[in-house]
Amino acid sequence: MQYVAVVVALGVTTLSLVVLTDAIKRMVRVIRLGGPAPGRKLNPSARTRTLVREFLGHTKMAKRPVVAAAHWFVMVGFFALFFTLVTAYGQLFDAWYALPLIGHWIPFEWATEAIAWATLLGIGVLTVVRQRSHPRRLGRGSRFFGSTFCQAYYVEFTIATIAASILVLRGLEYRLFGDVLHFPLTAFIGSWFDSVATSDVELTVHLVAALKITVSWVFFIVLAWNLTMGVGWHRGLAFFNIWFKRDPEGGPALGAAKPLTVKGEPVDFEALDDLDEDASLGVGKVEDFSWKGLLDFSTCTECGRCQSQCPAWNTDKPLSPKLFVTALRDHAYAKAPYLLTGDESARAEAERPLVGPVDAGGVIDPDVLWSCTMCGACVEQCPVDIEHVDHILDLRRYQSLIESEFPSELNGLFKNLEKAGNPWGVNASKRMDWASGLSFDVPRVGVEVDDLSQVEWLFWVGCAGAFEDRAKKTTQAVAELLHTAGVSFAVLGDGETCTGDPARRSGNEFLYQQLAAQNIDVLRESKAVRVVSSCAHCFNTIKNEYAQLGLELEVVHHTQLLNRLVREGKLTPVAPAGDAQIAGRPVTYHDPCFLGRHNQVYTPPRELVGALPGVELREMPRNQQNSFCCGAGGARMWMEERIGTRINSARTTEALDTGAEAIAVGCPFCRVMLSDGLTEAQADGRGEGVEVLDVAQLLLAAVQRNA
Repeated sequence: MQYVAVVVALGVTTLSLVVLTDAIKRMVRVIRLGGPAPGRKLNPSARTRTLVREFLGHTKMAKRPVVAAAHWFVMVGFFALFFTLVTAYGQLFDAWYALPLIGHWIPFEWATEAIAWATLLGIGVLTVVRQRSHPRRLGRGSRFFGSTFCQAYYVEFTIATIAASILVLRGLEYRLFGDVLHFPLTAFIGSWFDSVATSDVELTVHLVAALKITVSWVFFIVLAWNLTMGVGWHRGLAFFNIWFKRDPEGGPALGAAKPLTVKGEPVDFEALDDLDEDASLGVGKVEDFSWKGLLDFSTCTECGRCQSQCPAWNTDKPLSPKLFVTALRDHAYAKAPYLLTGDESARAEAERPLVGPVDAGGVIDPDVLWSCTMCGACVEQCPVDIEHVDHILDLRRYQSLIESEFPSELNGLFKNLEKAGNPWGVNASKRMDWASGLSFDVPRVGVEVDDLSQVEWLFWVGCAGAFEDRAKKTTQAVAELLHTAGVSFAVLGDGETCTGDPARRSGNEFLYQQLAAQNIDVLRESKAVRVVSSCAHCFNTIKNEYAQLGLELEVVHHTQLLNRLVREGKLTPVAPAGDAQIAGRPVTYHDPCFLGRHNQVYTPPRELVGALPGVELREMPRNQQNSFCCGAGGARMWMEERIGTRINSARTTEALDTGAEAIAVGCPFCRVMLSDGLTEAQADGRGEGVEVLDVAQLLLAAVQRNA
């Protein structure tokens, strides 16, 4: 039996090393099919710190503390118990074998036993979590809906078997050596063999060691034969995916949209003649993704955290960020043989349209692609730093710029942006209408002031703030508060045009760059240095995306500036009254995605609401990093929701369930969406007397009373 154990264990080891080496080579060839990913190797020291922090701290998993702790011990066990594998090889030949020097060192033995038990407990907890969250109980509400369960079960079985084998081997060693001090957590296992002959115990050691070795290496054989088994491959690939993430300092791939590139170089639409005729603007074929994109797809472990937070999926739309990634992964690896060797057996896969109706052979259905609000919840949740939003945006770019295949409603949006410089198509001459009811004059650059060097701030009004009736009230409130605080500011008036956010997020990079170039010229000519914006989308675009085009400014959101003014004593809220009538009323705050997740601004608006005397802030269950989208981002504000329930309705219901009598927002898009959701709710008899108000309006009501 010992001979059989040795032959099997060493044979499996040899086979595994051969096929695993070949598998790694094949995977690398597939990933290298992708295009360049500029900047992914910059600042290696920061990248290494980020990797160590995320790896050892499990920072991206901390939102689920039980799962995070269990996974941490399983992860540590995978690496720390490597020495037990080495020991097992010795035990194939000598049951009394121990590692030289450290084999009987008590701290090493204690740590080995503790980690083995923790690993076994950890995988048990993860197994229970998977079963309690199983789709058979929760349906689409399960984050594991669509995951490959047989693969997950196999991984769980492998880890549990290896951990149990280690503990049994330690118990058998106690039976042989008999010193309980060296076996504090496994001596009781060894006591089960007290009546067994020593020769039989030695044979059992040989067999269990062979079992541990075989199970360990068969796992890698299975991986080698399944390059798309992300639940297994992520154990190695996650380190590379995290190290090569977009932000070396560890921030998520949010904020600024990834630049449109061709062969790794940003596209300048003013130099289109320099582009190759066959240049792909965006992603039209899976190999058009960068190598980092293909690495992303390979790394997905199908945990479903992205899916559980996705507003589209949670309102019964076909977009699941997880299934989006796994579909691209499976397609990439199925098409790779054709791309690499011309294998005709893969031709059918190669000829599938990357975006097209699934029932007609498409890999990604258009309804999946255009359901995304680009809220960033998927990116923020992903424990292995997959950059879902970047990939969706690249697909949209190709559809918009090359195929001209996009939702029909976007035709009107694009025409309005081209002709009038705003999504509503209103004449630019009406951009100052919002200021007509104010008791003071709002200075305009080029009219009341020569340039912005004469004032402290440029107040960027934005299209919604200038033309949308509800948003105008926010614009007026911000202007009045700045005036009351003695802050000098000016606006651009009809010199302002749309920042280009809706064009860019819907894939029309050409139109975005036109609008951005126009604004950048105006901002430079007006000597802008500091900008305050009441629109989260304008804030994100000017702050993060104009820097890609060479303009860097100090840009703050109006809640940040107003909170600063309150802390400095320049604005003093007292018991609220006035038009808002919020005294003594509970208020809930909705985090705008492009202010919160995309820019990590969570505290200032909450501090402002908390500074209002007599106002109780009631948080929704999903808030801050876990906030639920209003449904307007990604140009969805200008597209109809025809599938599932409306995202804004779901979010409004969540707000009303807090019992709040006012819903505070910090973005005009959110205000429009939640106001519409509130109107629907009130038609159904819910939410009577509830208002949707910008944080600036709540503050103004209190400051006006003080004035």
